[in-house]
Amino acid sequence: MDKLFFDSWESILRTLIIGVLAYLVLVIQLRVSGKRTLSKMNSFDFIITVAFGSTLATILLNKDVALLDGIVAFGLLILLQFVITWGSVRSKKLNRMVKATPVLLFYQGTFLWETMKAERITKEPSA
Repeated sequence: MDKLFFDSWESILRTLIIGVLAYLVLVIQLRVSGKRTLSKMNSFDFIITVAFGSTLATILLNKDVALLDGIVAFGLLILLQFVITWGSVRSKKLNRMVKATPVLLFYQGTFLWETMKAERITKEPSA
């Protein structure tokens, strides 16, 4: 309970140094990996983005995780995303697994109830 608000200056310094370095490495790796990593967000890309955030938080706050471990984790996530997106461009089956197909839910002022039911989407109640 004594470390609730402050652990040590060493802990603060570690968080600052690791935070800056991990952030810079993540930005560099994302730039090197190409525009696809952060553009055209679909559910797969959203999952990868959340994983990046989780990895960054773990590197920053978990003293048992070294910076190099985090860099490898970032690289692995980027590599896996590259492999999946490379494969989805070349395979229709993989593309269908990774990307959701857009669905029309509202047309000419009318909700398409059967489609909404199939997609498990409800009409938001009016206030």
